[in-house]
Amino acid sequence: MSKKKVAIIFGGCSSEYEVSLVSATSVIRNIKKDRYDVVMIGITKNGDFYLYNGDIDRIEQNEWLDNNVCKKITISTNRSDHGIIILDTNEIIKLDIVFPVLHGQNGEDGRLQGLLELAGIKYVGCNMISSAICMDKYLAHELVSSSGLLSPVSYLFDKSDNYEKIKSKISHLKYPLFVKPLKAGSSFGITKISSINELREATEEAFKYDNKIIIEENVDGFEVGCAILGNDNLIIGEVDEIELEDGFFDYFEKYNLKTSKIHLPARISEDEREKIKKTALEIYKILGCSGFARVDMFYTPDKKIVFNEVNTIPGCTSHSRYPSMLKEIGISFEEVINRLIELGGDYES
Repeated sequence: MSKKKVAIIFGGCSSEYEVSLVSATSVIRNIKKDRYDVVMIGITKNGDFYLYNGDIDRIEQNEWLDNNVCKKITISTNRSDHGIIILDTNEIIKLDIVFPVLHGQNGEDGRLQGLLELAGIKYVGCNMISSAICMDKYLAHELVSSSGLLSPVSYLFDKSDNYEKIKSKISHLKYPLFVKPLKAGSSFGITKISSINELREATEEAFKYDNKIIIEENVDGFEVGCAILGNDNLIIGEVDEIELEDGFFDYFEKYNLKTSKIHLPARISEDEREKIKKTALEIYKILGCSGFARVDMFYTPDKKIVFNEVNTIPGCTSHSRYPSMLKEIGISFEEVINRLIELGGDYES
């Protein structure tokens, strides 16, 4: 049998560029080389696509962009090509499937997925519509709430809204509040504020990452997560719990764990974990997810489950939360990667 040609895309025109490099390096190291022929594609912070033929370690170190091992490419939108074009030679490399190991804007928000759908190329993960919905925190909350599940009280604003309007509209909300960019990931641009005096600075920070922001009430309790794998026959990993000493699970804490801990399984009863899994599964289906996603929720002192967000391309290192939750039920990281590739969707119409 010939090997499947799998393109792994890393980098991206996103604030989460560096996170992607680490995730992609881990995926490339753990993919089954006897089964898949790996094509490495890097996207610069400026949005240029390159075929990369260098050492894997240089990706993680952000030293991959080198003329000696890189060729500028584009994804062909001609479905008969079914792959990429090397621009200086017009050579076409056909692909069986793409694994976008990208986080945040321009990689996780449906834009790349739409391009691949237009090109008729299979890819790993949620389709364009689901990716776009999940990335839009406000819309995702609205859809989940309309199905009878709980989500935080929040308001949406854009750059045309002046400060006084924002202040007036949230005047009845109870502090602390979270001020968030609508579509950024890895907690970039998020501020937890305890009084009105911090609002202006927090909104300015959030608007650095997006032209729309949401302001939402804090949810008492702790954050729990659930890894889901599959399209029709869904596998649910063990529930984890984030224990915070103070503040919130921001970018620094997510990748350093200096004052926080992740408990796996979560320190609640098996019955409570099963209820969380059931809710995560419902959210996954409501938002049209496929392939894989990590559903994040809050668990309150009175045992209510409140939706937070869905990560359609969660962290993909061997020690990241998503693979760790599946490892807890006996699925290795190597096998997770294999199953994701085999589940890859064909979304062309």
